[in-house]
Amino acid sequence: MKFMRTLVFILAVATLQGFAQAAEGTNAKPAKTQMKIKISSSTFTATLEENATATAFKAMLPMTIKMTELNGNEKYFRLQSDLPTKPSNPGKIENGDLMIYESNTVVLFYKSFPTSYSYTRLGRIDDPAGLAAAVGSGSASVTFELK
Repeated sequence: MKFMRTLVFILAVATLQGFAQAAEGTNAKPAKTQMKIKISSSTFTATLEENATATAFKAMLPMTIKMTELNGNEKYFRLQSDLPTKPSNPGKIENGDLMIYESNTVVLFYKSFPTSYSYTRLGRIDDPAGLAAAVGSGSASVTFELK
């Protein structure tokens, strides 16, 4: 009888460990959403944030917009509708950052610099090499679409 109890106990522990391992697998984070950004003949891949702003932005895609030059470091476009935002000051903008200023202005940064402004992060271009050359010095036609 003692042998049977020990055997049942061992089987129960092994089964519970199997359930725990299976449950861990279901808690894995989903893959991040990627987006293509086309500027002239260049295409960049960006990884979007997992936030309400990025979710609302994704619902608007695909879109092609004419982005206006500002300050020699960014291109911007004002959307017709507001997105949900949670702005904060990043302290420093990095080349390839994709942000929302206020609640309706998409900003694509092509140079790094310190900032005192607040933004809501949409995502980031994975490899921004060549971004400044692609956007040029004036307005740029930019297409955003999910990958």
